[in-house]
Amino acid sequence: MSADVILQVEDIAVTYSQIIPALRGVSLAVPAGAIVALLGGNGAGKTTTLKTISSLIRAERGELTAGSITYRGQGITEADPWSLAEHGLVQVLEGRRCFVHLSVEDNLRIGAFLRQPSARDLAADLERIYGIFPRLRDRRKTLAGYTSGGEQQMVAIGRALMARPSLVLLDEPSMGLAPQIVEEIFEIIAALNRDGGVSFLLAEQNASVALRHAQFGYVLEGGRVVAHGTSWELQQLDTLRDAYLGGAGQPNGGARRNARGSRHIRAGLTP
Repeated sequence: MSADVILQVEDIAVTYSQIIPALRGVSLAVPAGAIVALLGGNGAGKTTTLKTISSLIRAERGELTAGSITYRGQGITEADPWSLAEHGLVQVLEGRRCFVHLSVEDNLRIGAFLRQPSARDLAADLERIYGIFPRLRDRRKTLAGYTSGGEQQMVAIGRALMARPSLVLLDEPSMGLAPQIVEEIFEIIAALNRDGGVSFLLAEQNASVALRHAQFGYVLEGGRVVAHGTSWELQQLDTLRDAYLGGAGQPNGGARRNARGSRHIRAGLTP
């Protein structure tokens, strides 16, 4: 594996309950310091891919049956989720998953639990998060359940950042949010990547906004990678525009047939 690739996924297959196939030979790579988009509709396998990487799949009767996953040059297929988080690989789950009966600040504090920082370092980390998400400072004593969807997404991302991650797996950050809030969230993600060097693998149905901020992307369909390349290359695909970017043209059946024929796209990052 190239030294500048932080995450390498090689030909993984996943089944649920030892019988239901979910992923079939998925391969992808995340260069260090990059934003990589994982695109596809409902049921395409995006969430399963992220949870397999973070080892959370086992909590849902999922099993990695083939392939390998390497993080920072080390195999992690047998790693525990807490161990991955301790070494800088964290996941923000779909739907935010805030602790609704805890305050915003207590939710953020939980993100630093594995690090066991001193009181001084914890205070500094909280200040850093409030600098990234200023509106959370005003809401810090509010129960998370009484904040807006956009604020809860900020809490979820902020909680992950409290672990001082190198790689964040971000699942559907735009789900259920107004377009203006989506743009704000993605601008923050881009700034964290640009200024903080945090790498992101983000699963997203909103391909338009994802590809504006990501450098590379993969398209999943039916548990397989059907297209991949640079963001610019993917935006040129008629099938991707029709299926995910709101382009006019072919019905879904035609788009799917053509997407399967688009595997020739390469960006030099795919194993």
